[in-house]
Amino acid sequence: MKTLAIDYGDARTGIAVSDLTGSIVGSTAVIHSRNRARVIEEIVGMVRQAQAGEVVMGFPRNMDGSEGPRAELYRSFADDLSKALGMEVHLWDERRTTVEAHNILSAHNYHGQKRKNTVDAVAASLILEGYLAFRRNRASAQL
Repeated sequence: MKTLAIDYGDARTGIAVSDLTGSIVGSTAVIHSRNRARVIEEIVGMVRQAQAGEVVMGFPRNMDGSEGPRAELYRSFADDLSKALGMEVHLWDERRTTVEAHNILSAHNYHGQKRKNTVDAVAASLILEGYLAFRRNRASAQL
């Protein structure tokens, strides 16, 4: 089953989709829009096109684990997306994913506009990788 991960943002939203086995990141994209309804519409289309059976969205937390100042906005977006999809949207702790994404891109000489256009997709990939690892670990523990 494929899983689609979302790094939601004000101007850009990163998307990462797993491979069919749900073990690695298969593809990424960035939605360039500030319009919430348009972003939801595009994500719904991507979920259907990828035939993803699960959706996970990065959720902002402070370093101490408490909810960040944008938590309610993200929760509301996830609820609206869940209704549009007809499936649950799992919220996943996204602490440090954007920082890690910038570090990865710096290490590979992505700077300026090139980085700006890529960082959200890389952050979505990190969210997806973390979630898939969690799922694998949980399945192993149940055996």
